[in-house]
Amino acid sequence: MIEKATFAAGCFWGVEATYRQLDGVLKTQVGYTGGSKDNPTYEDVCKDTTGHAEALEIEFETEKISYEALVFIFFRMHDPTQLNRQGPDIGTQYRSAIFYHSPKQKAISEAIVTKLQKTEKFKDRTIVTQIIPANKFYKAEEYHQKYFEKNGFHPCVNFLELPEK
Repeated sequence: MIEKATFAAGCFWGVEATYRQLDGVLKTQVGYTGGSKDNPTYEDVCKDTTGHAEALEIEFETEKISYEALVFIFFRMHDPTQLNRQGPDIGTQYRSAIFYHSPKQKAISEAIVTKLQKTEKFKDRTIVTQIIPANKFYKAEEYHQKYFEKNGFHPCVNFLELPEK
């Protein structure tokens, strides 16, 4: 079965590059979601006035990779305790968020946050990741799609830990 997943974990270039490596991920597109402005541009979102986050929408094959695995990778690739930022990128557009597409995705995401919050890694830090319903996703401009494949690595991206295959 094919499902969608949508994640925001800072700069969307690195988020996309990480998920594109995974067997079972069929399609990715970076864009904007979670805000109130219709058809936002990159310039609009960078002003931090639209409410949108830089996000990645994924289509994946559940027989090859589970939603649970995608969520665990999400938490390994960024710092979910940073409020409205990731590394040098500051603003609500860089927030940590999971935009769920079904009650099952919501339950899985909440259970993982609960489990992780009890671990040694997060005992003194609170996970601030939003878990909210997916809404309209606006595809980013073409020059943002598959950015690393087109342009190579960019120094604004801070990988905390890449997923293992």
